[in-house]
Amino acid sequence: MTLRCAVLDDYQGAALTRADWSVLDGKVDVRVLREHLTDRDELVARLADCEIVVVMRERTPFDAGLLRRLPGLRLLVTTGMRNASIDLAAAAAQGVTVCGTASSPTPPVELTWALLLGLARHITAENRALREGGPWQSTVGQDLAGRTLGLLGLGRIGTRVARVATAFGMDVLAWSENLTAERAADAGARLADGKEDLLRRSDFVSLHLVLSDRTRGLLGEPELRAMRPHAHLVNTSRAGLVDRSALLRALREGWIAGAGLDVFETEPLPADDPLRSLPNVLATPHLGYVSERNYRTFYTEAVEDITAFLADAPVRRLTTA
Repeated sequence: MTLRCAVLDDYQGAALTRADWSVLDGKVDVRVLREHLTDRDELVARLADCEIVVVMRERTPFDAGLLRRLPGLRLLVTTGMRNASIDLAAAAAQGVTVCGTASSPTPPVELTWALLLGLARHITAENRALREGGPWQSTVGQDLAGRTLGLLGLGRIGTRVARVATAFGMDVLAWSENLTAERAADAGARLADGKEDLLRRSDFVSLHLVLSDRTRGLLGEPELRAMRPHAHLVNTSRAGLVDRSALLRALREGWIAGAGLDVFETEPLPADDPLRSLPNVLATPHLGYVSERNYRTFYTEAVEDITAFLADAPVRRLTTA
């Protein structure tokens, strides 16, 4: 019996060319959905005959309600080993195996610096002026050497961001609820005396925290007002870490100089969203993990997960424990 597999949200049409799916020939019929399906009924209709689904990160949530409407689903593979949009308990109760893949922290580190450098040196505005025949040199960039980078979160990604900052000659402050001075020092940073202290002292602030009940809305109006007027905020982690309404006010009213954003509450970002047009926002469409090497890892290991599942020996399982 040939099983059916759907690969969701393959925006770039990259899935089938970044791995050898031929090992599944005759066992699994693979289809790719490039468009993001927001309508739940349409999504169910497209997946109704599938025993296997491969999801890209958290683009399409699989909550208990959706899982109940897919009684034939047997294997759910997510890129990465953490996916907060999958109800693991509901999947287990329904007999759905959930597996993941490796995911390198390097691409989001690199994108963090792309956004930070783009903001500091006004790359977008200067490139537009050059292409359109505008003024030659219309901005004055901010120096990085000697400035302070504040990192909210110093895990796998934040630690690597800190090490790059020291190479630029920046002073690095870090804070999270459980961070110690020793761990901060190991990454070349100093532990700030609380979140507010970090925000007041930093020229650039970058977020590298997992979204949870404890961190949701971590930066609201009081925190954004505590930042320096010339400071920039970079968020390549999760949009929910920052109160959206407060951020829009901060950008419009000049509480901060600007923001580099790669994550949004609604993705894809609606065409009329003000974050698309604010002049002090440098935004990218959630590209943090999108790199050639990561995609090869994602889809190669997705094929391995499917192969192992067919052999009744699933690997890289995600569980609630």
